[in-house]
Amino acid sequence: MKQIIVVNEELRLPRGKLAAQVAHAAVGALLVSSPSATTAWLSLGMPKVVLAGRSAGHLLEIEALAQSAGLPVMLIRDAGRTVVPEGTITCVGIGPATEEALSPITGELKLLR
Repeated sequence: MKQIIVVNEELRLPRGKLAAQVAHAAVGALLVSSPSATTAWLSLGMPKVVLAGRSAGHLLEIEALAQSAGLPVMLIRDAGRTVVPEGTITCVGIGPATEEALSPITGELKLLR
């Protein structure tokens, strides 16, 4: 069990903003996950991986694939109070879910650097 956060790399967000957006995605996806998935994930130490997405459109594709697979997913659109305009897609959180469920959706993506 792990959680995946995919970041919109096209935005080149400042580190603080990036951290806040990743946190939004992680918490949001957790809130829509099943109690059993949450319990299993918590017992493993809440593993998560942050990956790089190409663009807002790419994140929308990932969200659709995760939804089709029945996974907990949360697309984050910024409130527009600081760095980017309101509604900007910053990241998408998926899981907690198994590696087998996540790999077809995010297995080809690279770690965020």
